[in-house]
Amino acid sequence: MEPLKEMFNKKFYERLAFEFYKIEANFHPDKFVKEVTIGLTDMSLNQRMRNTSIFLKKQLPLDFKKTIDILVQVAPKFKGNYTSLIFPDFVGLYGLENFSLSLDTLKFLTQLGSSEFAIREFLKRDFNKTIAVMNKWADDENYHVRRLASEGCRSRLPWSFNLTEVIKNPQITRSILEKLKADKELYVKKSVANHLNDFSKNHTNYMLNVVNSWDKKNEHTAWIIKHAMRTLIKNGDKNSLAIFGFEKNAKVDLINFKTNKSKIKLGEKLQFDFELKAQKNTNQMLVIDYRVYYVKKSGELFPKVFKLKEINLKANEVITISKIHSFIDLSTRKHYSGTHFIEININGESYFKKEFDLQLS
Repeated sequence: MEPLKEMFNKKFYERLAFEFYKIEANFHPDKFVKEVTIGLTDMSLNQRMRNTSIFLKKQLPLDFKKTIDILVQVAPKFKGNYTSLIFPDFVGLYGLENFSLSLDTLKFLTQLGSSEFAIREFLKRDFNKTIAVMNKWADDENYHVRRLASEGCRSRLPWSFNLTEVIKNPQITRSILEKLKADKELYVKKSVANHLNDFSKNHTNYMLNVVNSWDKKNEHTAWIIKHAMRTLIKNGDKNSLAIFGFEKNAKVDLINFKTNKSKIKLGEKLQFDFELKAQKNTNQMLVIDYRVYYVKKSGELFPKVFKLKEINLKANEVITISKIHSFIDLSTRKHYSGTHFIEININGESYFKKEFDLQLS
């Protein structure tokens, strides 16, 4: 699979330059492409994006409003593509002195891709002023804008810096979450769930108080709560398990664990099977995950949890569970040879662990 950063290649820049030239006669396509691609091979994804903004600035009008007029005409040509993030990146880098125009522009641009990274530059500059606008966005009719209201002020947004104001005082985004707690759009629901899941790392009690105050009978709210609590449930947090009726003190035996191979090569699949035998005279709601301990380049082990099954195990029941797990390199995971482990977790507790060898060839 080609790395995401390769979307920012010479062919893309030639197209980008052409689109700007069609609107701005003073834009020099050949010069832009030549300059922006210098050293491109050694740049990371985010470095390429920021490099693009820097060299666009050199070709666009000094008047920020004129530049924005050009940006909003070009941006729709790249709608829905990761490369669309260059436009909000430009605004986040050069628009801090033009607050109202910049935030209006980010609101428009997020409907073409996402302005989640750029809005954080304004939160860093003037948190209170920016969060007030985002509170209004949470009521917007466009679900992309509503999603930005939540995603942009997450305390620990991946690929971005942490928001210390939100980490110190999670209550500060509460009004936004309250407006979105029953949103019907999956894009928005995922963001709200992730926003809350961020809090589970250092404000567990606050997060639980929030979700306990919400109406879990609403299907959209229930979805958000369940996904928001995934980390706590995986870790066996008893209060989190209880919210969804999972057994706090599961009583089961895990027997007859088998794998189809003890040694596996990169590109192959590992199948494992086991039986669960109830050791209670009452039904038990169980969430079953499995954890793969991957070998890192350093030789250390890195655990990754995967969803397996949720079941209502009846009194004295015995069930068989099977799973096939693929070992292929991804853009987010590179495999290394060595002794790996697979572990079965039930309601957050480890029940079984087995080793196997992974070979690259």
